[in-house]
Amino acid sequence: MEIKTIFMSFFIITALVSFAYPSLGLKDVDEEPLVNPGREMDAVEAISPASQEYNLYMLENLHPEYTTNLEKCMDKMGDGFKKCNEDVIKEILTKKPVSRACCVKVVNAGKQCYMEIRKLMFQFYQLKRFVSKVSLRTDAVWDRCFAEAVSPPSSHNEKIKYLD
Repeated sequence: MEIKTIFMSFFIITALVSFAYPSLGLKDVDEEPLVNPGREMDAVEAISPASQEYNLYMLENLHPEYTTNLEKCMDKMGDGFKKCNEDVIKEILTKKPVSRACCVKVVNAGKQCYMEIRKLMFQFYQLKRFVSKVSLRTDAVWDRCFAEAVSPPSSHNEKIKYLD
């Protein structure tokens, strides 16, 4: 009986301490970009012959059904998929927000498509080193885009849109 009481006390104290002092690793996740815009981002985007071979090999070995589903997801996003996809990756890595139009495309494709495309993108040679660091940011970008896509645009944004 005494061992059970000691164990329960230890468990309760541990739980209370863990709530009072959250992990410092999680606290720093969103404070700084993973990659600084500019030269560092250009280096991430650079494709060497070896990385290109790796990427092609990885794409060739995807299951055909998975590839078909990814293509359907890309079709749901419509025109400008490639540019929008690059912008989303940049937001995840550099925290530079994507446009509202891109957010609308992302949300129209759906969260499952968004997550599958992100999963694929972070398998590419240039981005795979970030895979362990981007899960919270990937969700944050989705949440921001969803909120932006479902809210009506401000009248200021509409004026700018019509002036162009």
